Amino acid sequence: MMTGAITLAACQDATKGKEANASLIGPSNIRIDNRQFTPEALWAMGRIGDVSVSPTGERIAYSVAYYSVEQNKSNRELFVMNADGSDNMQLTHDNFQQSQPTWIKQGSKLAYLSNESGSNQVWEMNPDGTQRRQLTYYEGDIEGFAFSPDESHLLFIAQVKTVKSTADLYPDLPKASGIIVNDLMYKHWDEWVTTAPHPFVAPFDGKTTGEAKDILEGLPYESPMKPFGGIEQLAWSPKGDKVAFTCRMKTGMAYAISTDSDIYEYDLAEGKFVNLCKPTEADAQAMAGYDTNPQYSPDGKYIAWQSMERDGYEADLNRLCVMDRATGEKRFVSKAFQSNVESFLWNSDSQSVYFLGVWHGTEQIYRLYLNQTAENNTSACRIELLTSSVADYCSLALSPQGLIAKRHSMSMGDEIYCVNKEETQLTHVNEAIYNQVDMGKVEARWQTTTDGKQMLSWVIYPPHFDPAKKYPTLLFCEGGPQSPVSQFWSYRWNFQVMAAQGYIIIAPNRRGLPGFGVEWNEAISGDYGGQCMKDYFSSIDELCKEPYVDCERLGCVGASFGGFSVYWLAGHHNKRFKAFIAHDGIFNMEMQYLETEEKWFANWDMGGAYWEKQNAVAQRTFANSPHRFVDKWDTPILCIHGEKDYRILPNQAMAAFDAAIMRGVPAQLLIYPDENHWVLKPQNGILWQRTFFNWLDRWLKQ
Repeated sequence: MMTGAITLAACQDATKGKEANASLIGPSNIRIDNRQFTPEALWAMGRIGDVSVSPTGERIAYSVAYYSVEQNKSNRELFVMNADGSDNMQLTHDNFQQSQPTWIKQGSKLAYLSNESGSNQVWEMNPDGTQRRQLTYYEGDIEGFAFSPDESHLLFIAQVKTVKSTADLYPDLPKASGIIVNDLMYKHWDEWVTTAPHPFVAPFDGKTTGEAKDILEGLPYESPMKPFGGIEQLAWSPKGDKVAFTCRMKTGMAYAISTDSDIYEYDLAEGKFVNLCKPTEADAQAMAGYDTNPQYSPDGKYIAWQSMERDGYEADLNRLCVMDRATGEKRFVSKAFQSNVESFLWNSDSQSVYFLGVWHGTEQIYRLYLNQTAENNTSACRIELLTSSVADYCSLALSPQGLIAKRHSMSMGDEIYCVNKEETQLTHVNEAIYNQVDMGKVEARWQTTTDGKQMLSWVIYPPHFDPAKKYPTLLFCEGGPQSPVSQFWSYRWNFQVMAAQGYIIIAPNRRGLPGFGVEWNEAISGDYGGQCMKDYFSSIDELCKEPYVDCERLGCVGASFGGFSVYWLAGHHNKRFKAFIAHDGIFNMEMQYLETEEKWFANWDMGGAYWEKQNAVAQRTFANSPHRFVDKWDTPILCIHGEKDYRILPNQAMAAFDAAIMRGVPAQLLIYPDENHWVLKPQNGILWQRTFFNWLDRWLKQ
């Protein structure tokens, strides 16, 4: 019987291995015609994810996601290389989803997340990919993890049920599909809220984990915070005796109208946690908004986190707060930088911090010295700019060779770089694709706005641009509304793919974007139809002075707030444009105020509720709702939306489309029943691109 069992197990393992490798999704061997960068080439690219540096700094592990349009899904594999980029080796070769590679056991093993067992668990393997072994057997999916510094405990994230289902309330109606709602925040981003992520701590003996303790046991709050928070919102103290975590201890309407999250510290020995952000009234006033992403200094003397001052304002200035753990004294150390601290990393000396920040259209790496003051400002720490490429950096890790960081631009997706006086590219994940395509020139252009200010716009030209010719041109309207038009690389709104189709694109950093000072960033709140819209007109009108811009073939495109912008401009453009495309945009502001799930956003950006008749800011907002100007619509418009978008509901696009048709304006509607505020599935992504360009070509090229 034992022999039979062993044989059966071997057969099952072999079958499982064949299933895992069937139609393996890996690096594409796409062949590109005419050197044209197409949507299909874009979706054939590998996408670098997590990056981890070994304890000695000699090796780097990272993940890459590959997509199959044919199979309509993705696969993520793990890689390792030397710190100089040499000896790059793929560790996994299957269709299991592997992510978050983490060096453990003095660099002799790599821990990682994998769904090989049927659920997402923590595994380990040798750095050459051999001897894969499961470490956790948690009942459910683990969404992120971090070992304590001495590796005696594992911190991980898992979902906990917080809302009773209909079947819980009425066991005799198990097939009833109705959802009973009694308070706000019943939906979020793209899901009906039934669970919350909680942080768990479990002992680890080097082979497997023991019984896990839920830090928020019995509480309905989430940590990390949905929809985007991950393991970066939790941190181990250097001694491994405490865990810092991000949490907004609110539910229902209180959650829906507030951004007030805090940093808490959990003591493993006592089994209790305390709030680090607001022990005094002064702290409460200074940190009433988002407080996120704690990190302890290597020497354990300090803890730092990102902090916003005002409750309800999700785009408030994101400052770096550093607290002395012995005295409780807090300092906002990034005052000399009048833009957001996007992410940060302690230096090994505990006396300085590296951070990423956007300024003038690029996201660069800075070093902040805690005990040195900025020139002519005795209350601000000295900040040093370390990079200056026309690119965006988006992650940081320490290495003896320098900072290990991911970098991208409007002409290249993420690759891993080493930054140490020079910026050296270490990976070349998509080199085979770049070698087959021609990219267009990207140019920074400063333009004068209607109120006499200088505005930075990016202009992207078609490959082999000929200034003697005339080109159809697109105005790109950014979303957010306060997301920077920096050197981003998008797998949907990709400027190089647009340029490859023969379009010039102009992307202005209009009013309401970070990287140009606090005043510029905040000018959009409560004024959606104001100066930000004039900035759009300034940008396209200035570019139209160029002889190579065909002013009779102008298009206007955008998503989210960019979609709102398209709907608004459609009623105000005075026949500038010949085609519009709006994705996930706001059409009716009154509908949006009540439909969106994050009420703090609507309250702050719109200035209040539409029924507040004495509220001048709110009344100005709703008077500028795009649906009020449909009588002036006269230009073909494509409306795109996802039905799982609970930030801006799909009836906004349906209403806009219906209004256009009833007005006799040529229109098209693309609805995705299975997509949210983005388009994530490969075939949906290709459909999006084809519909996008078919519409533009129809009205701007024929």
